[in-house]
Amino acid sequence: MKSGKPVVICFSGLDPSGGAGLQADIETLHSLGCHCAPVATALTVQDTVNASRMIPVDSALIAEQTRRVLADMPVKCFKLGLVGSAGAASALRGLLREHADISVVMDPVGAAGGGYTFAGGEVLAAMSKSLLPLATVVTPNSVELMQLAPAAASPEIAARELLGRGARNVLLTGGHESGNHVVNRWFRPDRPPLAFHWPRLEHEFHGSGCTLSTAIAANLALGNEMEDALRQAQEFTWNALRHAFRAGAGQHLPDRSRARES
Repeated sequence: MKSGKPVVICFSGLDPSGGAGLQADIETLHSLGCHCAPVATALTVQDTVNASRMIPVDSALIAEQTRRVLADMPVKCFKLGLVGSAGAASALRGLLREHADISVVMDPVGAAGGGYTFAGGEVLAAMSKSLLPLATVVTPNSVELMQLAPAAASPEIAARELLGRGARNVLLTGGHESGNHVVNRWFRPDRPPLAFHWPRLEHEFHGSGCTLSTAIAANLALGNEMEDALRQAQEFTWNALRHAFRAGAGQHLPDRSRARES
């Protein structure tokens, strides 16, 4: 009998377009040789253009689902995506503290690509207070980073602030910036940032952040050290975006099934 694949519990929203959220998690983990245990934190109304509505899942139900899986499977990593509510953030904090030996990848989802806000002030505050200190690695873009550290004078200072609040690593993604290359920067305590450069692709993408954070979770679950996990996850994501396709009227969808092609 074959040994099982590494299990990653993904806390994410359900995106009916299939570009982001739980489907992105499942596709990414499957492509990288892991098993996704999906826990829905919210139901959303969205397409490839924008979102228009979100219904958070009851926090007690989130906790009940998670504990059932944890009692049954040897989970290697947690991936946090769309949280949905302050109550969910509090429930997740309790679960993560009960299993402090399991790595946590936090993608601080604040808004849809079209601008719809998923996380208002109360949810952002709860994420920052309850979840950020427990994160092995946080993967914000520049907008999300400044929402988590609004008083910071620069992204660099904001990233250091997140480290000071307990996050062990910050990967600041550069997709929202300009230039011929996307520059992602890895911040660690007491070390200078390490920059990763990727040729900028021509389209906008729905689910790129989900893909990257889940690919990091997969690599950590497979036993890779942090630097290797970050490098391999970025390469996987860039290739998924390189093969992206347009399924609707809005952003392109990453083709995670082809992401390992050269």
